Amino acid sequence: MAITEAQNRILLDKANALPMRPGVYIMKNAAGSVIYVGKSAKLKSRVSQYFQNSEKNTKTANMVRQVKDFDYYLCDTEMEALSLENTLIKQYTPKYNIRLKDAKSYPYIKLTDEEYPRLVMSRKRQNDKSRYFGPYSGTSTVFSVINTLSGVLGLPTCKRRFPKDIGKERPCLYYQLGRCCGVCTGNVTEQEYAEKIRYAVDVLRGNTSEVKRQLTDKMYECAEQERFETAAKYRDTLSALERLGQKHKVVAAPGTEYDVIALYRDELCACISVFFIRDGAVSDKAEYVFGADRIIDESNITAFLCELYNVREYIPRSILLSFELEDGDRELVADYLSERAARIISLRTPERGELKTLCDMVRDNAKEKARAYKSEAEKDEKTLLRLAELLCLEVYPSRIEAYDISNLGHEHITAGMIVTDGTSFKKRDYRCFKIKSITDGTDDYASMREAIYRRFAHLDDEGGSFSELPDLILLDGGKGHVSVVRDLLRDLEIDVPVFGMVKDDFHKTRALCTESEEISIARENAVFVFIYKIQEEVHRYTVSKMSNAKRKTLTKSSLTKITGIGDSKAKLLLKALGGYSAVKSASVEQLAAIKGISRKDAESIVEYFNEEK
Repeated sequence: MAITEAQNRILLDKANALPMRPGVYIMKNAAGSVIYVGKSAKLKSRVSQYFQNSEKNTKTANMVRQVKDFDYYLCDTEMEALSLENTLIKQYTPKYNIRLKDAKSYPYIKLTDEEYPRLVMSRKRQNDKSRYFGPYSGTSTVFSVINTLSGVLGLPTCKRRFPKDIGKERPCLYYQLGRCCGVCTGNVTEQEYAEKIRYAVDVLRGNTSEVKRQLTDKMYECAEQERFETAAKYRDTLSALERLGQKHKVVAAPGTEYDVIALYRDELCACISVFFIRDGAVSDKAEYVFGADRIIDESNITAFLCELYNVREYIPRSILLSFELEDGDRELVADYLSERAARIISLRTPERGELKTLCDMVRDNAKEKARAYKSEAEKDEKTLLRLAELLCLEVYPSRIEAYDISNLGHEHITAGMIVTDGTSFKKRDYRCFKIKSITDGTDDYASMREAIYRRFAHLDDEGGSFSELPDLILLDGGKGHVSVVRDLLRDLEIDVPVFGMVKDDFHKTRALCTESEEISIARENAVFVFIYKIQEEVHRYTVSKMSNAKRKTLTKSSLTKITGIGDSKAKLLLKALGGYSAVKSASVEQLAAIKGISRKDAESIVEYFNEEK
């Protein structure tokens, strides 16, 4: 609900009473949810602008119309305000702020903390002694880099652990092909392996030129000492590094490194494109597209830049921007990044020459990504509009919730709920419900009723996915399911359209239905494919949750058959050893070493599994 002129005057008076100090402001809607977080060096000037009659762009005006109140935090410095703004954006994930996906969505290259370190892909950046590089734009990029580096430098990719496994088995095929140095043979010293790791680290940090220089020096040194075989190995490594460089697009002089960040925006969307240039070549890129509802202003962009580098291990000395930032904001971000990198970082917007051309190239990339996004969004919008027409919906079905019931006999009755945002699956909003009201037999209708009731019992919770009312509910079931759920929603005085997803004899989507009729979607190809994906996804999710619950019970109940092992000890064993098979293969000593498991228990477990063999 848009605010009235009287409410706007109250907010303007409140804003005018703010001090002219650095701080962070938090805009809230009528439900009390945070919809926007911003910072300013002068709170009064910045916040009061929102509620004045001055001209605003469409996105900002839309946001302001929803503001019911605002909070603020005073800070001593702009740097403190910038840091607090980042923290609050992460905490509240406001609708109108631009932000990165969760850091866990981006893969890293991990250099393990071992006597003989290895390069592996990791989804998490843990607080351990390992080193992390990235994040990268996708797992394909990570595995490509790991495989190439491992092949070039001869690093092992097997699961053997060194030095423990040295000499235990014959070398693998990679050693025979010359793609592994053969640590397992015992012919590679710790110093030689450490040197390879140093080269790998330099390449990962973009310092390929320095690695080539060192390899060239060593090659000539070995040749002068008539160690021709070793010199040939260095020569082959140099050649492989040259081929690695040829895979990347060269855009600058060798030895140069920049991050180039470009922004393209129009009324429909915005895209920020980042090219990571190392040793003159594009080593990776990342693109972030934001819909029409996101506000792209100075405050948002500075917060985005800081967050971009909060998850990166390495920050180059020079960052090029295709767009202008006010001097104060540019210096603020530069100071923030310099503090994080422990060296001076510069941000600048080139106005001419090769660097300007480079920024233009990256901006063209952002523009193309935005064009593709709008084209896809247009297709998605047409699909949802056609779905709304077929179902005679009064509102555009932006948020759709779909439900399914799964069970194994009379046990583990599970209801799964999946959510779409437009035509994309919103996996962080998925939920499952362990059905409690059905204790004997199975009753799909009662199970579905319980799941829907429990979901809407949380509608008044502030924040969280359950506080959002869906535009459409789809049930994996027929007319009976629809009738039960519609009756429940009427009792709860909740007005949300409900339809069933009907399957044919081959368990494939056939139509949508109400309590009394079926609506064919067979000839509506885009709608049919969309509904089919929803039905398959909700079924997959629900079955997986039910299967996991059953698996846990099976392993736990099997252990409770052993004399002296009850539910608590079974849980203890599974947690300590990581699974049923590990418990089954453990020795008496290993079992007895677990706190809470006596030697007598350990002997009973081993004896039980020996009798099974």
